[in-house]
Amino acid sequence: MRALLATIRNAFAEVLANPRSLIAQMTVMIVNDVAWVLFWLLFFHRVGAIRGWRSDDVLLLFAIITSSAGITLGVFANARAVGPLAAGGELDAVLALPVHPLAVLLVRRVEAVHLGDLAFGLVLFAVAGSPTPARIAVFVGTVLASAVLLTGFIVLIGSSAFLVGRSEAGELGFNAVIMLGSYPVDVFAGAIKVTLYTVVPAAFVSSVPARLVQHFQPGWALALVGAAVGFAGAGALAFTRGLRRYTSGAVWIQA
Repeated sequence: MRALLATIRNAFAEVLANPRSLIAQMTVMIVNDVAWVLFWLLFFHRVGAIRGWRSDDVLLLFAIITSSAGITLGVFANARAVGPLAAGGELDAVLALPVHPLAVLLVRRVEAVHLGDLAFGLVLFAVAGSPTPARIAVFVGTVLASAVLLTGFIVLIGSSAFLVGRSEAGELGFNAVIMLGSYPVDVFAGAIKVTLYTVVPAAFVSSVPARLVQHFQPGWALALVGAAVGFAGAGALAFTRGLRRYTSGAVWIQA
């Protein structure tokens, strides 16, 4: 546990060592997020509502997905790098530590630019999410569950690199969840909508949490927690089993 905490401190210390760079990178992401919010505001100004989703609902959805993505891609930045690291034989450094390799890998690097997502999501909720003590509690809980689910899903898909030796699947899976999760799930129908609750769990990353903040329902809350635990467990299991097939990229040369 001490090794894990020390790794977290070192990761944040490295980012905070250059505050100007940190602020600049966060600002770039915040500007990008603001542009996306403006798009939705203009869209709903014209159409009013779409399948029960209004502008305030979508702003809440966006607050959740940017916050959870900020945690996954900012604080647990290496989740996205599992595939490339596995395919390139670059996991040696985490295998020698007295903690689970996946745990230390996830907290070993912080991505400054995505901390902008986290900051933006929290501010957006404070401004447009009609925060009350109850809504804040549900928002925090659903964001954490969404982040756990997103991290587990990315690790699960990225771990396919242990088997096929290629890392593209992880990036494709990540992009699919973020892109599809940026839209209300009800704009989709049929098999695509079913997929968003199962194979590519974009609905549980954003739409379900947003609905829970608006109208809390214990059944959907349990479904979200179950999905988060399921994908987190599947990701950890896939990574652990994948290590059995891992081949180091180190090259030893004897004189």
